[in-house]
Parts: sequence; C-alpha cells; structure tokens
Amino acid sequence: MPEIQAFRAVRYDLGHVGSLSDVVAPPYDVIGPELQEQLYKKHPCNVVRLILNRMEPGDDEANNRYTRAARFLKNWQDEGVLYTEADPAVYVYHQIFAVEGAQYTRRGFMARMRLHRFGEGVVFPHEETLRGPKIDRLMLTAVCKANLSQIFGLYPDPNHQAQDILDQAVAGATPLEATDHLGVVHRIWAVTDVATIAAVAGAIGPKPVFIADGHHRYETACNYRDQLFESGELTADHPANYVLTMFVAMEDPGLAVLPTHRLFRKLPDMTAEELAARLGNHFTTRIAGQGPEFAQTAWEDIETGGEQGTIALFTRNDQQWTIARISEAGRARMADVAKEHGPDWRELGVAVLHRLVVDTLLRPADPPDPNYVHLVDEVVVGLKSGQYPLAALVMPATVQHVRSISLQGERMPAKSTYFYPKLLSGLVINPLG
Repeated sequence: MPEIQAFRAVRYDLGHVGSLSDVVAPPYDVIGPELQEQLYKKHPCNVVRLILNRMEPGDDEANNRYTRAARFLKNWQDEGVLYTEADPAVYVYHQIFAVEGAQYTRRGFMARMRLHRFGEGVVFPHEETLRGPKIDRLMLTAVCKANLSQIFGLYPDPNHQAQDILDQAVAGATPLEATDHLGVVHRIWAVTDVATIAAVAGAIGPKPVFIADGHHRYETACNYRDQLFESGELTADHPANYVLTMFVAMEDPGLAVLPTHRLFRKLPDMTAEELAARLGNHFTTRIAGQGPEFAQTAWEDIETGGEQGTIALFTRNDQQWTIARISEAGRARMADVAKEHGPDWRELGVAVLHRLVVDTLLRPADPPDPNYVHLVDEVVVGLKSGQYPLAALVMPATVQHVRSISLQGERMPAKSTYFYPKLLSGLVINPLG
C-alpha cells in the first residue's frame, strides 16, 4: 500500500519574485527551445533554470547545466527567493482549464510517497522508459538533492474520499494562484493539520497508485535512493526514500486524456486506394473526405464512435481521408503479431496503428519517425506543410486502460496517453538533503 508523508516544501517567496506565474514552468520534457527562451526571459528566477538549464559554450564536468542549476537553487535559498515551510504540509492542487470549449477543474494534492520499485505491487507504470532521460534526471537530482517536479499518480477513489477531506479543510481559504503559458489556472493550498493529513493517509493507504506522467522521474528517484544506500548514506527516515507526487483520483471529473495523433515522415506516398489495398481484409475502409481541413470532421467521426480500432488516415498523394475500422481478420492478425501482449493491450488504438498497420501491413524500410501532436488544428497545419506522406488520427487510451494494462504487468506503447494539463514545476520543491 502507498505510504504518504507531509513535508516542509521549498517555495517561492512572492515578496521577492512578485507573481507566481512568472517563475513556474511546465515539466522539462514538454519545454522546447522556444518556450525555454521565453521562460528564461520571463523572470531571472524562473524554475526553468533548475529543471532545464541551458547548455553553454565551454561547459565541462565542473561547470555545466546541472551544476548551474544546483548553484541557482542554493543561491535563491540563501537570498530568500526560496524559503522552506515552517511546518510539514500536504498541498491541495486544483487546475482549471478548457478543452474544446468546456471548462474543467482537476482536483488533486501533492505529498511525499514512499518509493517502491515497479513490480512490487504498490506503484504501477503504464509506459516504457528510456535510458537517456533517466541519466539526465539522475544527474540533476544528485547535484540539486531535490525533487524539482512532481510525479503524477492516479489512484482509485470512486467516492472521492481523500480529496473531499482536503477540499473541506481548505474551504474558504485563499489559494496561491498561477496562470501558465496555455492559460491554465493553477491553485494551491497548504494543509498542515495533523489530523487531516492522517485521515488522507488512511484513505490513500489501501489503494494502488498508477503513474500517469513522470515515469522517468519516478525511476530516477528509485535509482537515487539506491545510490545513497550503496554509499551508506541512506537512513530509514531519509527523505530520498520518498518522491514528490501529485495524487488525482481516477474518477475525478476533471481528468482529461487527450489523443496523440501521428504525422509520419518516412512512409511511402500512397493514394487512398493503394492504402486500402495494403490494409486488405484486416480493415473495412471508406473514403471520408478530402484535404487537410477535413481532419476535424474525420476526428469527430471516430471520436463519436469511440472505438479503439477505428483510425482516420490521410494520404498525401491524393489528399484523401480514409476511415479504417479493424475487422475480425485484423483482430486475428493482431493477436498473432502481438501475441506477447494481452487482449487489453492489443485493443489499444495506438497498438493497432503501430504494430498492425505500420509495422505489419505497411512495413517501411526505415523507422517511420512520427511527429506527435494533440490538437486537430496541429494536424491540419502539419499536413498543409506537405512534409508528411501519412497522418493518423487515433483514439487515446482511457484511464481504465491504464489501470487494466498496468495491473497485468504490461506497459503501453509510447505516447498512448496525454494527460492534460501538465503539472507545473515551481509550485513546491521537495528537498532530499
């Protein structure tokens, strides 16, 4: 069972920095060079200098992006830009945002969670991780001795017991508020009441936790803990036994999972007719419309149907949109080419797209190198550029897919989920030293 713990967070002193909106940032892995530059210019103490410090000419082992981040963290604490909370707390965190014109509020809270390696039956991953990002995050953690960003964890709580306890505790209190570059409003409240924290810990205790976002950071936290153990520095109560985590109930009405559409580069040019021939009897196909702008109608078509095995495909050669729906023959072929996976995994739209359509039926000579986008408008812009011979609109995995596939000990294909909005870095920092 997950063990949570209140902690004395390191936070920005608004008397020094002014607006919280000026010093926060999205997670490092969604910050491109342009946004990094914008965040650098926004405020000299923006947290981007910690989570994604720029490479500079002349960087070496003694002076580099990681050591600079550590110096910034220490200097900001020495100067009072950052301060440490007087009392241990958990932090209620609400995000107010819009998707396709509808307003949502995602409710959660941040606390420390005791680390358990994947496979121990407490914390479950749903996506594969890569060695490079884990090395990068471990180097940053080791020099800064802090969790600079939080893991995003989901837990089952159909009655919203844990969150309701916390929301009642902060009812009527004024939150700290920040607005990010996408217009999402982020509000946090500190809860220090010991009885309230104990009640939340009891409500969370019997439940599994599923990593929604931050797989690399979670494994990095485990690796850092193990590193301290091997060096003899790890004690039973050392904070590195825990990781900063945002907890959101799987049943929260504000939990939004956006699709991740694919724009493929290294695939052969085809017409819709040639595509249908390649798909054969594995799919039933129909021409749905023409031109990049038809993407919105095509997406509405498959989203309304709500079937994972229905994909909208655009062929550059004739500018046609094809709606392809997997057939019984296609399911049988999928079961054969992905026999190492269970039926829930094989049902996923992204699995059908990559394992059956691309790898098995199209068989490109080189890896197709897709560009991933989440909004249909981004698909339209990409197709108008003329650089993508094939595009695919695909249904996102659901929260229930995350739960069922994770509990079976499997991990989804890359970019199966996109939980929106991202959690902000800079609201709280979890010290590990």
